[in-house]
Amino acid sequence: MAIKVIVNIPNEAPYDVRIGAGVLGGLGAHVAALPALASARRALVVTDGNVAPLYAVRTKESLAQAGFRVSDIVVPAGEESKSLEVAGEVWEAMAALALGRDSVVVALGGGVVGDLAGFVASTYMRGVPVVQVPTTLLAMVDSSVGGKTGVNLEAGKNLVGTFKQPAYVCADTATLATLPVREWTCGCAEIAKSAVIDSDDFFFWLADAAEALAARDEETAAEAIARSVVFKADVVAADKTESRGVRECLNYGHTLGHAVEALAGYGTFSHGAAVAEGMRFAARLAAALAGASLEFVAAQDDLLDALGLPALAWSAEPADLLAAMKRDKKARHGQVRFVLPRDVGSWELRDVDDAVILEHLEAWARSKEECS
Repeated sequence: MAIKVIVNIPNEAPYDVRIGAGVLGGLGAHVAALPALASARRALVVTDGNVAPLYAVRTKESLAQAGFRVSDIVVPAGEESKSLEVAGEVWEAMAALALGRDSVVVALGGGVVGDLAGFVASTYMRGVPVVQVPTTLLAMVDSSVGGKTGVNLEAGKNLVGTFKQPAYVCADTATLATLPVREWTCGCAEIAKSAVIDSDDFFFWLADAAEALAARDEETAAEAIARSVVFKADVVAADKTESRGVRECLNYGHTLGHAVEALAGYGTFSHGAAVAEGMRFAARLAAALAGASLEFVAAQDDLLDALGLPALAWSAEPADLLAAMKRDKKARHGQVRFVLPRDVGSWELRDVDDAVILEHLEAWARSKEECS
């Protein structure tokens, strides 16, 4: 049975997130019934080379049965497709297909496809609707909801983008059956992040359900996705354009996580593994600076371990990690900012002095040496 979450964001049309096994079959009917898409006649499915062979035919058939004239564009799989060059190729293809404002873009894939297709949709003809059809656990719990779109520059990730809320999100959990273990645990890290920031209810439910989620139990996965979507929708509703500081709680674990990804080399560790490492570091920093208890630090460690996200057996020079953090787009006026949890469901956003960060990075690096 499908779960429906309604996302209500001020000054935006509400949209549904439908979660469950087999909901992809009803994609076309649900999209056709959306009042905001009453005039839509054309549908463009944007997907990648990994997902297209698995789900493109089913997606296009569902849309065609609902009366849409359907085209598709397949981009190379991987982070390299989140570029202005690939976005330009998609824009040109859309123009060659004579797509107009009576079109809807359907993003079929993981976070890369969702970010790229959302960015293209938000800018083509100054904006056409986009529907998100996430096929990874990470995209279902995070990037498909909230309206962030973007592409990367050589200088960094997601430096060019827009805010574009989807008209509908179709999260078919049956697509997760083909997900590699690395990508599954990647999504689990984002679920854990949400649980820590959200509430005792979510955190302790996840602690109890961690074994079942790691084993990919379908009902547990659907519940975890729904809880994560509700959490993110509430955060986005309070801070749609990341201008009030509230939405920055979604960056918990990402400050060190992004630095780990950059210095280890993108792809060496999954995004989720790097974020989980960042959560471990931030919790210890919070114990020193924000009053977090050692019991909280241990409980979070236990949760990450149970989800298949052990501490990384890797380190780098503290000065190099600090420099990478300062290059991140979340830094302000040369200051590195951390989301620091005081406890489950309670957090603060703090600029941390370089000397303090270096002291804790040195301790972090020593802990890796002791374990090796």
